[in-house]
Amino acid sequence: MKLLTGFLAAVLLLAGVGASQAVVRIADDRGGRIGTYVDKYQDLRNSGETVIIDGLCASACTIVLGAIPHDRICVTSHAMLGFHAAWDFGANGRAVTNPEATQMLYLMYPKPVRRWISQRGGLTHQMIFLRGKALQALYRPCYLDAQASANRPAGR
Repeated sequence: MKLLTGFLAAVLLLAGVGASQAVVRIADDRGGRIGTYVDKYQDLRNSGETVIIDGLCASACTIVLGAIPHDRICVTSHAMLGFHAAWDFGANGRAVTNPEATQMLYLMYPKPVRRWISQRGGLTHQMIFLRGKALQALYRPCYLDAQASANRPAGR
């Protein structure tokens, strides 16, 4: 039953996107190097594609919030954003916070996201998660797109 529900949700999500509009779905992305994501999302921004966040988007993945226009991002009820300070490997091979990269990362986020992060103590080594109602207060739910599209006359 859970598989069927997931399938139906995916169909509804995709139904909300016009045939000429491509979609990128983000789920289970734990992040990586900041530069890699900056490049990836610059290409995505230029493509005009819509982004559906439908699962975990953590660490450098969250750069999507600043790289893609707000009106081209939607979130599902499964969306979860994970934020933490940027880090490098230290001389002993351990993770060491990089204050400059952390500040750069922080400034990439839209103001409402920065406000949410600041209210929780800022970007630290500890991961903080934005999800549920708090996330849907900042980004439009994807299912509303599907409803609006289904109710819109063809050709609009």
